[in-house]
Amino acid sequence: MKSPLRFALNRMVAPHLSLPDFIQLAAALNCEAIEIRNDLKNREIEYGTPASRVRELCAAQGIKVLSINALYPFDVWNDERRAQAIELATYARECGAEGLVMCPFNQPGDTRNDAQRAAGLRTALSELALILREYGILGFIEPLGFTVSALRRKRVAVDAIKAIGGLDVFRVVHDTFHHHLAGEHEFFPELTGLVHISGVEDREAPLDSIRDGHRVLVGEDDILGNAAQIETLLSTGYSGYLSFEPFAESVHGLADIRQALGSSMAYLQKPLP
Repeated sequence: MKSPLRFALNRMVAPHLSLPDFIQLAAALNCEAIEIRNDLKNREIEYGTPASRVRELCAAQGIKVLSINALYPFDVWNDERRAQAIELATYARECGAEGLVMCPFNQPGDTRNDAQRAAGLRTALSELALILREYGILGFIEPLGFTVSALRRKRVAVDAIKAIGGLDVFRVVHDTFHHHLAGEHEFFPELTGLVHISGVEDREAPLDSIRDGHRVLVGEDDILGNAAQIETLLSTGYSGYLSFEPFAESVHGLADIRQALGSSMAYLQKPLP
């Protein structure tokens, strides 16, 4: 029997639950940590929940806040992005979050060439490193595997982190969905600060047509190879959290999300065949 996996819940697991109920769900499943978001209507930050209240609710259940998800698009640096970064870093520090997830520009119509994107990434990381150090939090960089994404692979992020001397404050997010979508084969366990897990079961959809709405809980019919990806990360030194992040409405509408999550956790605990 392998050692117990360390599971966490991203707010996207159950966006319709109130924050106290969501924290209770994590506690009921023996998850030690959650991720909150700033992009959900009427939830947490957008709704105006004070950071101190988030800290209080989590402390009462022995739950830690892993991250706020997310600063977007972190790699297009300007005065607006700086203000957003400082606002989120302030909230992260006050609610006790370990770090801030950062997602790259991910829309059609990016007119920058590769050199310009690389320069923009380094500029953003250099500026963000100063803010992260000041606020005492980490920056979790999450490459997005979609073809329109300005940063698809972890290798590019890792090289940029090293180039600007940011190993003290930056980590990468290994998202099993985006890792598969980007066709990436490299793993960076020593620089991975967080793992996002979700499954896809639609075998008919072409790879380049798969979107967030396809992302369900991980089970027997998963086509992303979640179990194998997790096995590789753990066997090469990663010891952090595996945070469930399903975007599918079918998951959000489940009558018993606790039971469904429990089943997914049990599936992932099983040894690989």
